[in-house]
Amino acid sequence: MVEGPPLRADAQRNRARILDAAEAVFAEFGARASTEEVARRAGVAIGTVFRHFPTKEDLLAALMKRLLAQLVEEAGRHDLFGFFRHTVAQAAAKKTAVELLAGSGVDIRLPDAVAHLEEAVGSLLEQAQAAGTVADSVRLPEVMALLASMCQGALHGGWDEHLQARTLAVVFAGFERG
Repeated sequence: MVEGPPLRADAQRNRARILDAAEAVFAEFGARASTEEVARRAGVAIGTVFRHFPTKEDLLAALMKRLLAQLVEEAGRHDLFGFFRHTVAQAAAKKTAVELLAGSGVDIRLPDAVAHLEEAVGSLLEQAQAAGTVADSVRLPEVMALLASMCQGALHGGWDEHLQARTLAVVFAGFERG
């Protein structure tokens, strides 16, 4: 992704429209989605898409970065259990660029964005441990692995609300025992 001076207001709006359209297009068409379709749905010229995102990988990286930022924001609105419930429900409800990346072979690394999410979940874990609702033996790597696994299961398994609740209950019981 091209870095530079702050974007003008109209360029910021175009960028946001492109990302919104890209999320929908990639969720609908997967890896075969075209940047031309993204431009059409965003209501911009293909050159505008390429000015913001020179390659498809740049566009996917921006989508992932935005998704991770949204997860960090969500973590601030919930406790650990609520964050798990919300995130798993979101995964079960819709396909996202995450699924595209999981199966596309595209290798996009966003260590800073992932680190922010880990920090947010780590804070939720510390709060839950301080409140006595999660055993002190539970560590962040296991929590992150469980969250990722639960989201993948809900996404690919099409889990209904009852299966989500029952599965989360098992995970949460494990948190208590540590």
